[in-house]
Amino acid sequence: MNTPQKEAADNSPAVARVVGFFEGLTSETVADLRTIYSTNARFKDPFNDVTGLGPIEHIFQHMFVALERPRFVVTERVLQGSQCFLTWEFRFKFRRFDTDSEQVILGASHLVFDDTGLVCLHRDYWDAAEELYEKLPLVGSLMRWLKKRANS
Repeated sequence: MNTPQKEAADNSPAVARVVGFFEGLTSETVADLRTIYSTNARFKDPFNDVTGLGPIEHIFQHMFVALERPRFVVTERVLQGSQCFLTWEFRFKFRRFDTDSEQVILGASHLVFDDTGLVCLHRDYWDAAEELYEKLPLVGSLMRWLKKRANS
């Protein structure tokens, strides 16, 4: 006997809202995270693992303090039920090192939406060694040497 499965909500409007938010994110709009995240949302990336709107907002505010003109470009999206996978480019300039060159970090986000269409889990995946550390002076040369040694 087959039991009826709960029909998955159409989260495509929620995904469009999240993509639009991040592609238009500025230091002035960081406080609007409340329109896309649930109160107890969890955010995790290679440097952070926090729960709650305040800590998540702090991470994105700090991004605008630490970097020059940071912005996200979403390149692909896959949606299945309450989960979404986004691939993106994070573009910025360093404030202290190579201040003239635009840097690009390639990454992906796994998002889970709650029943109201708000993000309750946001997990970012990107290679901090390749995408960030190798671009820094001093640390970069060490990281490239280690990578070369590991691949020999």
